[in-house]
Amino acid sequence: MEEGSMSRVKDQLAYMIASLNRQLEGELEERLRPGGVPIEQFRILEVLDASEPLAMGEIASQSLIEAPTLTKIIDRMVAEGLVYRAPDPNDRRRVLILTAAGGKALFKRLRGVSTAQEQRLIEMLQSEKAAELKTLLRSMMAN
Repeated sequence: MEEGSMSRVKDQLAYMIASLNRQLEGELEERLRPGGVPIEQFRILEVLDASEPLAMGEIASQSLIEAPTLTKIIDRMVAEGLVYRAPDPNDRRRVLILTAAGGKALFKRLRGVSTAQEQRLIEMLQSEKAAELKTLLRSMMAN
């Protein structure tokens, strides 16, 4: 690939967003590693902390994890005592996922990792620009 064409790729908005996401995910993974928690498990605990109980489809959508992968991760988390399954009282066909005591304790211990990352990004951008960027990204994702 020619130098100029690679430069054009790197200047594309989609490439820049994907590259930034990869960088941020890598930083978060590195900070979670000492706690022995994979980023996917942390994201699931984060989603459940914000609103539980949730069905698998809702967790998949909010955590950006594909359904087949999510099922395997949830199975592992159930075995580790981080989450548990319960029948939906309003629909017997649905199963809800809730955070177990072990998952709540783990998330409470590690919550600051993502909070610190978010705070660092806001400081880098300054609060006003961070709010503008969030508005722009929400608008783009809605379309």
